[in-house]
Order: sequence, then C-alpha cells, then structure tokens
Amino acid sequence: MTDTTSPGKTLPDGSRLVLGEGRTPVLELPGRDVPAKNVREVLGRHGAVLVRGLGLSASADLAAVAHALDVTPMRERESFAARHDLGRGVYSASLWPVDEPMCMHHELSYAAEVPGIALFGCLRAPGSGGATGVADAQAVLDALPAALVEPFERDGWLLARHYGDVGLSWAEAFGTEDADEVSAYCRAHDLDHQWLADGSLRTLQRRSAVVRHPASGERLWFNQIAFLNELTMDPAIKEYLLALYGPDALPFTTRHGDGTAIPESVIETINAAYTAATSREPWQTGDVLVVDNLRMAHSREAYEGEREVVALFGDPTRLTGHTRPVPAC
Repeated sequence: MTDTTSPGKTLPDGSRLVLGEGRTPVLELPGRDVPAKNVREVLGRHGAVLVRGLGLSASADLAAVAHALDVTPMRERESFAARHDLGRGVYSASLWPVDEPMCMHHELSYAAEVPGIALFGCLRAPGSGGATGVADAQAVLDALPAALVEPFERDGWLLARHYGDVGLSWAEAFGTEDADEVSAYCRAHDLDHQWLADGSLRTLQRRSAVVRHPASGERLWFNQIAFLNELTMDPAIKEYLLALYGPDALPFTTRHGDGTAIPESVIETINAAYTAATSREPWQTGDVLVVDNLRMAHSREAYEGEREVVALFGDPTRLTGHTRPVPAC
C-alpha cells in the first residue's frame, strides 16, 4: 500500500499539522500551550483533530483544555454506559469490556440537547489497540442507499429504553434518586416515560436521523440507530431477557420512527458505511482528541493493557426539528 501520509505542514506558531489517508488529523505542538485558534480552524475544516504535545496527566488538565477552547461543559444525563464523574465536567471513559469494540455513535444523539463538542484525553495509552476512531457523518450519509435513508429522514427513529435489572438503573442514568426530578426531566426533554409497579422506568423518544449542521448547513447522518439496536446485544443475553421478561423489558432497542422494526440488513449496511468512513490515530499518553460531535461519530477499539481515557462533552446544542412526537400506538 502506498504511504499517503503528509510530512506535515508547519504553521506560523511552530505547530505541525499532519494529515494522512485513514488517519485522524494530528496537530503536533512545540510547547504545552493550547493554540485555540489553530485547533478551532482544523476542527472546522476536518471535524476532528488529535492534539499532541499537551502532556495531559490528570483529569483536571482536560478541563483546562476545554476552558482554553471556550467549550462549555455539560452534565451528562440519559447516559447509556456507566462512567465515573471526575469533576469539572470531566468523566471517565465508558466502562465497557476491554475485549469488545464500541461501535460508531454520536454522543447523546438521542437527547433533546446534544453536545456540540466532545473532548477525549489520554492519561495512559494502552499496550495495543484502543484507538478512538472517527467517521464523517456527511460521508456516511452519502454512502448509504437512498432507499435506506428515506424512511429515516421522513419519520426519524425511535429509542426505547427500560431501566430495570439489566444495564444502568434510572438513578445512575439520570444522576438522581428522585423520581419526580426524572419525570420533570423527561417532560422537559420530550421523552415519553412510564413508571412500572416494580419501580423500573420505561422511556420512548423519537428523534431526527438526518440533521443539518448549525454552522455549515451540511446534511448529517446523526443518530445511534445501529449502536443501540437490540441486534448489537449478546444473543444469549437477549434471548434470556426476552424469555424472562418479554420484548418491552430489553434495556434498549431502536426502531423506525413509525414504530416498525429495523431489519438486520439495515444495521449491517449502516455499520459497513461507518467502517468505510473511519479514520484513526493510535493514542499516545498526553494526547487530546477534539471532535465536532455533530459532524463526526466516534468509536473505541478493543485493546490490551491498561488504558485511561477521560472525556468532556460540551457546547450544548438544540437542533431545529430534532425532537419529534412519539407516534400513537
């Protein structure tokens, strides 16, 4: 294979921008000051940039980078996987099995208020694997068959969740043990919700699958249709839950916006489009990855060895027409 990696373009401040086919853009710094203007310019051009040379060593360092970039941190709600809250808007990476990859997704794309920016800081690089890949949502949309996109663009998509015995509890996901507070959140963020007799919670929300970027106007494939579909669950666990509790007790699944099931072939086609659009750069300890969360999906590879990555999600954004009424049953 021909090496298409650029030797790097040196910027006026001494930073070096390295581009290459299949690589996330890398901005190599001459010192440890955050070049906010350069980072924002590269981010606007490419949708993601890995900043190398800041020497991150603690979660507070990522909060300082966010401050330098004028990113407003968000408090996470409706989380899908457990994280540790490290303070100042910084969270641990999702507590996810190290030998299982995390599929491409846009952080909280199912929420009414979504992060415009995602920051990831590497405090310890793994021995192998573990890269955080990115995929351009416009390229993914362009690659998907029109017949697949059309019903999702017309009707949106549904996310059904059950906060019960499997997965996160509602208290963990919403950050409170006050059921009234959760109900108020659901009403304010367009989530249909139902409290069950056993104290568990079911929610249903309908969101747009294709959105326009508020700055560029680009049409983007922005959702978690594939990642949160029940077909991604371990088949044995899924069958056990179905047999014991029935389909409404699955911790999550996605549907077409009109409520109809999504065929496995559709999930496979979406994931193939993500794979073809993926760029990555192996982590080095101290790196910071800055991602336009609307324009770029992100993933996490399986890995070996110790890996410590922290995250901050910020610049809360409400997209026009993103939330839609849940269809009547």
